[in-house]
Amino acid sequence: MSAAFLAGLTAGYGVALPMGAIGVLIAGLSARISLRVGAAAGLGAATADGVFAAIAVVGGAAVAGVIAPIAAPLRWVAAVVLLVIAVLTARAAFRPPGVAAVDRRPATPWRAYLGVLGLTLLNPATVVYFAALVLGRGGEGGGMWFVLGVVLASASWQLVIAGGGSLVGRRLTGRRGRAVTALVSSVVIAYLAMRLLLPS
Repeated sequence: MSAAFLAGLTAGYGVALPMGAIGVLIAGLSARISLRVGAAAGLGAATADGVFAAIAVVGGAAVAGVIAPIAAPLRWVAAVVLLVIAVLTARAAFRPPGVAAVDRRPATPWRAYLGVLGLTLLNPATVVYFAALVLGRGGEGGGMWFVLGVVLASASWQLVIAGGGSLVGRRLTGRRGRAVTALVSSVVIAYLAMRLLLPS
C-alpha cells in the first residue's frame, strides 16, 4: 500500500509540477477573479490527472496503444481551445470599465472546475505517462493507492498555483493591474498553445 501510494505521489508531482498552459490558466483565474474560482479550476486539473491514473492502472499498455493514434488530433483541439481562451482573456484586458463581457454568466467555481477538467482531459499524453509508470512497476498491487497518491499530489500543487495567483491578484487589484495580468496570461497561454502544435 505505502509503496503504491508513494509511487502515485511521485508520479502526480511529476506530471503536475511543470508549469504549462493549465497552470497559467489556474493562476490567472485566481488573480483576476478569486481564489475559490482558481482553486476549483485546480481541482478540475487534479481530477483529470486522477482519471488518467485510474485509466492507466486499469488499462495499462492497451490504453496507451489506443491513445497514440489520436494524440495529434487531441493536441490540435487543445491548442485551439487554449488560443480561444487566450483571445478572450486578452479581450477582457481591453474592455472599458462597466462594459460586460459577451458571456455575462459569472465565473463560478463549478464552471471553472468543469472547464479545466475538460481542457485537461484533452491531453492524452498524461495517461501514457501514467501507463508507463504503472507498467514499469511490474503490475504490483495497490492501484487504488497509486491513483490516490496522484490525485493528492496534483491537487496540492494546483492549489499552490491558485494561491500564488491569488497573491498576485491582491497586489494588482486596480484596473491597470488586472489588464496587465490578463494580457500576460493570454500571451503565455497562446505561446503554450502554439508549442502543443510543434513536433516533440
